[in-house]
Amino acid sequence: MAKSNRSISAKSKNRSAKIDRPFDPTMLKRARQIAEQYRIVIKHEDGEYYGQSLELPGAMNDGKTPAECIEKTIDIVTTTIAFMLENGETPPLPSTDERRDEQVNVRLSKLEKLTFEEAARSRGFRGLSDFMRSATLNSAMQKSSVHS
Repeated sequence: MAKSNRSISAKSKNRSAKIDRPFDPTMLKRARQIAEQYRIVIKHEDGEYYGQSLELPGAMNDGKTPAECIEKTIDIVTTTIAFMLENGETPPLPSTDERRDEQVNVRLSKLEKLTFEEAARSRGFRGLSDFMRSATLNSAMQKSSVHS
């Protein structure tokens, strides 16, 4: 299982405080179930394997073997998801869950776009659309739970 004291990527270190305590076991189990559905991409460079989640690109780890790299990457993804869940955030859907075939166009000012892009990067998102989808879904889910 993921441990809360695992190393966190440089992007993650910059955006959040250090986690210095264990997660609730139920929360960690739920986070692990989500993390195991995510796609992990592995690169081999200079004798080391580097893993990264497609859904949470800021969650990265490494290992001496592909298997070790995958397990360590799933651990950091689990930790990231548990942190998100604790803070009431909605983790991104696994890339295999739904086919995204609907498009919505949103016009932004240059300043708004730059602001969103910086927020997306600081939270480890690959692109603006993934960030906006996650943030909007999170907001919509919070509002619907308040009205229920």
